[in-house]
Amino acid sequence: MVGPDGRQWVATSGTADLDTGRPVSSNGYFRMASTSKTLVAAVVLQLEAEGGLSLNDTVAHWLPGVVRGNGNDGSRITVRHLLRHTSGIRDDLPGYTTPEEYYRQRHDVYSPEQLIERAMAHTPNFPPGKGWAYSNTGYVLLDMIIQKATGRPAHREIEDRILRPLGLARTRWGGTSQTLPRPHARAYQLFGPGARVDVTEQVPVDYQNLSWVTTTRDQNRIFRALLAGRLLPARQLAEMKRTVPVSAEVQRLWPGGRYGLGLVERPLTCGGTYWSHEGGDGGYITLNGVTDDGGRTAVVSMSEARGDTFEHIKEQEETASALIDHALCAEGPSTP
Repeated sequence: MVGPDGRQWVATSGTADLDTGRPVSSNGYFRMASTSKTLVAAVVLQLEAEGGLSLNDTVAHWLPGVVRGNGNDGSRITVRHLLRHTSGIRDDLPGYTTPEEYYRQRHDVYSPEQLIERAMAHTPNFPPGKGWAYSNTGYVLLDMIIQKATGRPAHREIEDRILRPLGLARTRWGGTSQTLPRPHARAYQLFGPGARVDVTEQVPVDYQNLSWVTTTRDQNRIFRALLAGRLLPARQLAEMKRTVPVSAEVQRLWPGGRYGLGLVERPLTCGGTYWSHEGGDGGYITLNGVTDDGGRTAVVSMSEARGDTFEHIKEQEETASALIDHALCAEGPSTP
């Protein structure tokens, strides 16, 4: 965590490798997963501030003919809908729920076009703007829109606009590589009793969630800079923080949670709210939080995903959320 005075504290627990028992590194890499959505949203809002696009632009304006079929209509879906998960586009991303599925799919690589095609095979969850449903596919489309608007891949825009200005050399886009930089903890996926699998490096790559790696230090600096107004003009940051309620299902994991543009708002037990965007995939689970002024941040990174039952997922979410809440509400550790 980072306190208002900029002092940092790092705590580690458990082991980085169940076979060797080696300790967890305090500066280890892990997969950023969906936390990268905040970076995508920040770039889109920077482009909006520069006049490069509008949040009211339709998907069809930038990507004609890409979103269509089975009731999907890109002429009715805006950039804002994609950012806020109110597009209605139904996800159909590759995944694995058993060890057998994992071993069959672990080397697969998917292009953005393949992921969009999978989604278009389904009818939408609801008409654009008439509901809320988390859509990874929506952020695949945003990556494509960034490239169309700038002529450069989205990850290059993120590097040049966010990572380099903040001096974040340990947040990296790995492309289709399945290997993480060292040091890193091994990551384990729990599929059920006695079915724990090491999924550290051999995971399906979808170009969006699993390509980014980061560290707790870098993630703290990203959220601190964002909420302090160092990445976006005031109008765009305010737009990012305009939220809508999430679905009833997600409310079970984020009680009182609301979603803005690539940013989640959650209540604090000490009053007020904090901002975050957790990420989880490939065995790594990460929760984070930053106070409204960017003065205090905290990141919890775990290297085992208890994804075999909803109750285990909820228990892991609640435990990590309590740590974030305590870090943001407390006066701070007594020793560095």
